[in-house]
Amino acid sequence: MQTFTSERAVDLAVVERSGFVESRHRGSAVVLDPDGRTVAALGDVVAPIFPRSTLKPFQAIAAMKAGVPLRGAQVAIAAASHTGAAEHLAAVRSILAAAGLDEDALRCPPDWPEDEDTRTELVREGRGRQRICMNCSGKHAAFLWACTENGWPTAAYLDPEHPLQRTVLETVAEFAGEPVAHVGVDGCGAPLAAISLTGLARAYSTLGRAAGNLDADARAATVAQCMLDYPEYVQGRGKYNTVVMEELDVVAKLGAEGVLALGTRDGWAVALKVLDGGSRANALIGLSLLAHAGAVPDAAAAAVLDRVVRPVMGGSEPVGRLRLAEPVVELLGPERAAALGQA
Repeated sequence: MQTFTSERAVDLAVVERSGFVESRHRGSAVVLDPDGRTVAALGDVVAPIFPRSTLKPFQAIAAMKAGVPLRGAQVAIAAASHTGAAEHLAAVRSILAAAGLDEDALRCPPDWPEDEDTRTELVREGRGRQRICMNCSGKHAAFLWACTENGWPTAAYLDPEHPLQRTVLETVAEFAGEPVAHVGVDGCGAPLAAISLTGLARAYSTLGRAAGNLDADARAATVAQCMLDYPEYVQGRGKYNTVVMEELDVVAKLGAEGVLALGTRDGWAVALKVLDGGSRANALIGLSLLAHAGAVPDAAAAAVLDRVVRPVMGGSEPVGRLRLAEPVVELLGPERAAALGQA
């Protein structure tokens, strides 16, 4: 099987400190237009990758195919990599309650929440890591509800041969428009499909176009619109996925190990993978490519980037910046690069 390697990657972004390039983020990225045509490609965009949590919206769609009547914030939390804030945990608990289960049924690993208030409360109460605080707990709760709706075994819901997981893999292949190349295990313990970056972008083109579209697949439309209506549940208040959805009305979902996927209501899509597994450059790369395609206005993308891309600090003063690497700047052209603050 062809795999994603450094030989087929390009520089996407660099970290500059005191006039010195300190780090380089290499990877691949692809932009698809609403007709599914590749309008920009950097690096290898056909080798399989593990999309990680960018697949969560399609896992939520699969749970809904299995009869789970998710609504509102429940949909968003099922597609989320949440921070464990109180509102996130309440949404997960509402799904478990509807399934007639408690937190002990979750099979995601116990974890500390990213949210500081929740973590402080756990420490104050003398409690340790909790399964419900793991960022994938919403997805797992939706999986469990699918099991109780169908009389499927709950203890084995992460088995790749479980009826639900077979539905998940079929759904991913359907939206990606290509067969699943490999099945592994995600960090949360769930089966994980490998597809190409082009397939991932194809899936997000369909997902983004489904938002508010009465002619689209009803489940995809529900997931996309709820992600946009409840963006604070998809990641967390002030987090870059949430900010992108709030400010640009673009479906945005991160994945571990440097993956990001974006889809617009018009069907434009970007998918990218940073080879070193870091995500600090993802918003910069992804939004710059959407702007290059004309899918979002330059000024709007620049305003969001000003909020979510942090300067490189030396003590308490900025001494550098995260910036796009030359292959991306060349693709953008001088005028757009300048408009995005990348000249």
